[in-house]
Amino acid sequence: MRFGVVGTGRITRRLVADLQSTDNVTVTAIASRTRDRASWYASQYGIAAAVEGYEALLQREDVDAVYISLPPSMHAEWAIAAAEHGLHVLCEKPLAMSAAQAVSIDVACQNGGVRWLDATGWLHHPRTDAFSDWIRSGRLGEIGHVSVAVSFYQPFQSDDHRLDASLGGGCVLDLGWYASGLVRFASLGMPLEVAADVVIREGVPQRLTAMLWMADGVTATISCGYDTATRKWFEVAGSAASLICDDFTRPWAERPTRCWIHDASGQVEGHTFEGSQERRMIARLVGDQALTEWQQHAIDTHSILDAISLSVNHGGGRVTVRQVTD
Repeated sequence: MRFGVVGTGRITRRLVADLQSTDNVTVTAIASRTRDRASWYASQYGIAAAVEGYEALLQREDVDAVYISLPPSMHAEWAIAAAEHGLHVLCEKPLAMSAAQAVSIDVACQNGGVRWLDATGWLHHPRTDAFSDWIRSGRLGEIGHVSVAVSFYQPFQSDDHRLDASLGGGCVLDLGWYASGLVRFASLGMPLEVAADVVIREGVPQRLTAMLWMADGVTATISCGYDTATRKWFEVAGSAASLICDDFTRPWAERPTRCWIHDASGQVEGHTFEGSQERRMIARLVGDQALTEWQQHAIDTHSILDAISLSVNHGGGRVTVRQVTD
């Protein structure tokens, strides 16, 4: 499958390298708003064609799929345009700005007969398969509470889209995407209600704190922000044991990919894993297995974030999570 890259954002270099190192995948073109910028990035990444303008890339005969690396406010527009050109879509997270936009991407891809995934790598790591097995098998007992924390400390580059609310900036859509998705994954269902509050600086959410209530008395807490040191951990607390991971979004560099199960007696069971979550994600997109599981996860994550934003806008009160479907 031949990929064209739409956009030259900061995260592009890492994902392009993963695309180029995945079997049966090549990167043939990269597009930016200006030819000079596209040419610079093409030379840096070893990509043959530099394209001025995103529409021009969608029209190329040597592109079968696109990786969209644009600010979130532009994701839906260009994912839908790619689908209308018959191109498969790998879109940087968050998939869109809302659940309604996420559904519109899904519908466009269905109508165009193309495949899509959001580039949320942790869902595709072999370690995540183990998480799912332990949670579903009852290894932890009855799940009672899920805690998630995702953060990193500033500063940003001056032109970072995360500093511009109109582009989808702020920690809710950015770091909250990981945290809300983990709650949905670990609780095996959707929250019924949420209550949330944010710290705003210069018009952009810098810190998010949220409480979520699921069926059967399961609860969850989320902490995200740009004003604390790097955290990417969770605890899934059950009646028999707790599952703990300190780097679920992306494994720490030069350390084993790891997690622990702590039981009620104080015994700690460590596990390590190997594999590239990004290359496995790309292989799934270019393969032939059904993607519905991950696509629904992305849409549901947006439904949770919609409810979080609604709660914030209503002074932090509890609001109902409304699951959006096609």
